[in-house]
Amino acid sequence: MLIRSISGIRGITDTHLTEQIVRDHVAAAHKIFDEGAIVVGRDSRPSGAILTNILIDELVKLGRSVIFCDIVPTPTVQFMVEQTDAGGGIIITASHNPEEWNGLKFVRADGTFFLPDENKRMFDMVDKGIQKTVSDNRGIVMEDKNAIQKHIIKNVSLSFIDAKSIRERNFKVVIDAINCAGSTAVPAMLEALGCEVIPINCEPTGDFVHGTEPLPKNLTELCETVISEKADIGFAVDPDADRLAVVNEKGEPIGEEYTLVLATEGYINSTRSKETFVTNLSTTMALDKLAEKHGCKVERSAVGEINVVQKMIEINSKLGGEGNGGVILKEAHLGRDSLVGVTMVLNRLSQSEEPLSKIMGSVPHFEIVKDKIELKSQNVCAPDPTAIFDKAKSLFEDAVVNNVDGLKFIWEDKWLHLRGSNTEPIIRIYAEAQTKQVALELVQLLKSNL
Repeated sequence: MLIRSISGIRGITDTHLTEQIVRDHVAAAHKIFDEGAIVVGRDSRPSGAILTNILIDELVKLGRSVIFCDIVPTPTVQFMVEQTDAGGGIIITASHNPEEWNGLKFVRADGTFFLPDENKRMFDMVDKGIQKTVSDNRGIVMEDKNAIQKHIIKNVSLSFIDAKSIRERNFKVVIDAINCAGSTAVPAMLEALGCEVIPINCEPTGDFVHGTEPLPKNLTELCETVISEKADIGFAVDPDADRLAVVNEKGEPIGEEYTLVLATEGYINSTRSKETFVTNLSTTMALDKLAEKHGCKVERSAVGEINVVQKMIEINSKLGGEGNGGVILKEAHLGRDSLVGVTMVLNRLSQSEEPLSKIMGSVPHFEIVKDKIELKSQNVCAPDPTAIFDKAKSLFEDAVVNNVDGLKFIWEDKWLHLRGSNTEPIIRIYAEAQTKQVALELVQLLKSNL
């Protein structure tokens, strides 16, 4: 299966993400990129090295020079593109998909991902048969072995981060990088902040020893290690290290929804400013309650990093993110970034002598349930979910409906959101309420009537 979306392309490498598919999409992206070199990085999946050689060969033939960063987090490539005169970037990663998958993410010259219309142009060019012109002036390949260090220096020097206070606390931190792109970068980020680092699954081998998403069910080893090492906090990232999950000192996951909430609270405490934050329609309303408490506001976008980023640009917001553990800070760069998330969460932890479990006890809290409906299709795009949406409308006639991205049914103290996935042939279902039971009942009512 090959999946095309606002996140680029992803496919199973043995069958669908073929050399020709890679070359055609790279050639099409070449026509969309600004002038200049292309920054290239990858995660540590075994297929990444071969795909890298194919991709770079195609760029060089087209006359593009390449700045190759090797195995680095996706946000490091975004940061490097934004901080240089590069014409764009490509990351070879399938993010949270299983290790037999891989893919390509395409970055604009401003460090953000391709816009939806740019992705459509790229896909249309490929489908119509991309016309390639081999350049008389072949590009050159330059290695940048310091990309991660540059990224770390930027984070340590963020204007509202009290790096001195963080270092003075000498936090004991466990990090699980699932043996992928964050394996070097995140421990190095923590060390730069004066932490005592206990790494687990931090060898960039691409051997995914547990589920790829940083969800509580996949954090058993991290939780056990936090307890056994008497650590102050635990962190986990997904394979391309743009998402961050947090575990408290008791070995309890706080929930990936609350990474952004915790980071935002620290930001508000530091800046003391009244601002508008941006998140997507599926993110916890705890962020809204926190913002209201401090005289701030929240605006919501469609799901997807680029949609949050575009809304941030539109309203000139400095901070945003998604409830999957993605923190987006304009001062760093406009993309989800686990290194930024780590820095901001530790900044919040350093603002109090209280342990993380006590801090979280004072944060607005709701229960969110995440589920999905499998869509059976062999096509590159998921089937039209109209019938499922129509059924949902008939079930929840008493709700306020938002149709910006799928359908979101909103009541005073709960909501239900269903939408087609950008990366998989499924319909995602999210529900949130003051209790898990109420949220589950919303999901079960929908699924039992389909």
